[in-house]
Amino acid sequence: MTAERIWTAALVVIGDEILSGRTQDKNIAQLAAWLNVQGIRLAEVRVVPDRQEAIVEAVNILRARNDYLFTTGGIGPTHDDITVDAIAAALGVAVVHHPEAMAILEAYYQSRGGLTDARARMARVPEGATLIPNRVSGAPGIHVGNIFVMAGVPHITAGMLDALTGTLEGGRPVVSGTIGCWVAESEVADLLRDAEKTHEGVAIGSYPFFRDGRTGANFVVRSPDAALVDACLADLTQALEAGGRSVVQGGI
Repeated sequence: MTAERIWTAALVVIGDEILSGRTQDKNIAQLAAWLNVQGIRLAEVRVVPDRQEAIVEAVNILRARNDYLFTTGGIGPTHDDITVDAIAAALGVAVVHHPEAMAILEAYYQSRGGLTDARARMARVPEGATLIPNRVSGAPGIHVGNIFVMAGVPHITAGMLDALTGTLEGGRPVVSGTIGCWVAESEVADLLRDAEKTHEGVAIGSYPFFRDGRTGANFVVRSPDAALVDACLADLTQALEAGGRSVVQGGI
């Protein structure tokens, strides 16, 4: 039986403000959800500071071992927005002003004080790049090779992802199902491991919690095959109930 092709993506979150705690990142969750619909799994995330060498290192490592690499942050008009320069350095290409991006920004800022030198920085791209439409704030995202350079502001990133919907090659979307049980996960670790081995092609995640003075856990079964998810959940439910435990469908 031929193993199903798994398409993967990585994300580099760029910004000192994320690492300092001043800003809480919201792009990881929305990118992961969007990728899943495209049939692509978010395999890893790295958060790096506004330092070119750190961005270059992360970009070169992650773009090499994933089908796609996304970055968020550092593409604005200020001096510390260095993502474009870092990605160009990682690829060994020059930075140029993209003529279409310049035209977009000129039109956008025509009634907003004009296109200044600082604003024109948002038209800079690694040589050979194409643009990702931005219907929210004018400044486009960037696509070069297998790298997609996105804004750091979540609602702008969401618009860019919407523009990319259906354009990336992927596999089947991953589906999931959840059950919950008032049990310490350590008590059912062997049961979970056996269930995952028995149902090849599924992954089982265990998420413990302590609530109302009681210990419990939710178990999430994931697979591109909905039938496999249902079969695994049914067997897992039966095994837990056989051990005298009450199972809550959909999770607790």
